[in-house]
Amino acid sequence: MSLTDTARVLYDSPLSRPKNAIFAVIVLVVLLLTSTFSLFRVYFSTLSPTAVQVYIMGLLGTLLVTLCPLAILWFLDRREPESRWLYVIAFLWGALIASGIAFPVNNVFFKSLGDFVVLHPDIKGVLGEDAVMLLTAPIAGPLVEETAKGLGVLLLFWLFRSEFDNVRDGFIYGALVGIGFNLQETPFYITKGFISTGDIPLYYQIADRLAIFGFAGHPLFTGLFGMGLGLARQTTRRWLRYAAPVGGWLLGFSAHFLNNMIGLTIALVIYFQTGKPVADPPATVTPALVAPFLNQWVQESAIRLVSYFPFFLIVGVMLWQSGIWERHVIREQLADEQEPVITPSEYEAVKGDRIFRTRRIPGYDRRISTAIVRAQDELAFRKWRVQQQGQDVNTDALVGSWRAELGRLRETNQPIGARVGTA
Repeated sequence: MSLTDTARVLYDSPLSRPKNAIFAVIVLVVLLLTSTFSLFRVYFSTLSPTAVQVYIMGLLGTLLVTLCPLAILWFLDRREPESRWLYVIAFLWGALIASGIAFPVNNVFFKSLGDFVVLHPDIKGVLGEDAVMLLTAPIAGPLVEETAKGLGVLLLFWLFRSEFDNVRDGFIYGALVGIGFNLQETPFYITKGFISTGDIPLYYQIADRLAIFGFAGHPLFTGLFGMGLGLARQTTRRWLRYAAPVGGWLLGFSAHFLNNMIGLTIALVIYFQTGKPVADPPATVTPALVAPFLNQWVQESAIRLVSYFPFFLIVGVMLWQSGIWERHVIREQLADEQEPVITPSEYEAVKGDRIFRTRRIPGYDRRISTAIVRAQDELAFRKWRVQQQGQDVNTDALVGSWRAELGRLRETNQPIGARVGTA
């Protein structure tokens, strides 16, 4: 029997029980409404009409550039694509829920450290007028934001087990949450710059926060945690199942911490060299809006590539290894399958699959070919999972469902050549 797409996504999930699903939906809606209200009350309600216009302009500009990292994730996800609903949930968690949690909590840190600086005015003598920001950023940002974003990835890991198979899945979900968070944070800083200086730092903020094709900030930080969860799902080593998520979160926290420490480090270096705090910027500056966007993006990407090189190296190696693992599992698990699951010529294509190559099923149109390849890959990953659990693949409902789906695709969609010959 072939299960519906929804049944496959919810297979082995606590949400497969209607009561749990209803409760989860209610909680998600409450979180969305609460976070949206929190953002409006703490931030948007204080903006002038002009500032709101600047925010909307920044949001649209950020959304346009965000299409690039989304396209890259889509390509990474080509062998075993995740549910589009999970894409939306991960994205919205970052854009609304995580930001709605982090923004007011960060404000508590700002207020507490602001009071501390007032009681210790000598701190301003060392760090300058931005002392509160310089002290708060390395503490509140990594701790609060990585926890709020990471909670969303952890829920996906727990609630959608059949859709969270390996390192690559983990990076995709984590990066999606980070991209959503970026979509909210970038226009916030654009608007903040406008309120502070009268300038609109549109190009600079977008170039800075979406450097390296959108992966230089929050998508990298939360993607590292997601990779840790994915490795826990993928590995057969018991100790690594517990260590990998912790290590992934610490890597994301460390990358975020190092990024937010830059300003404080520069301020301390300047003070120790000159005996004076960081000077205020000049009153007249070149409007950031008219500065060439491409130049700023290249500069910021180069800086981020150097700054985050160890973290990008970890991501690159793990994604490369996950690609090898995926192709190995697909070859191994489809080797004993027969028609209509897979034909001998299709299995030869499986053996010839490479890192940047996406195989096609000859004779079928693109849509049906993609559906067949996806079903074959999903079947392979599910068989691997069932075997790791010590169970019989032939009695597993999800394995049977993917086999039935492949049979249905063959029966209802004849190859193009066969349809022409019949006519």
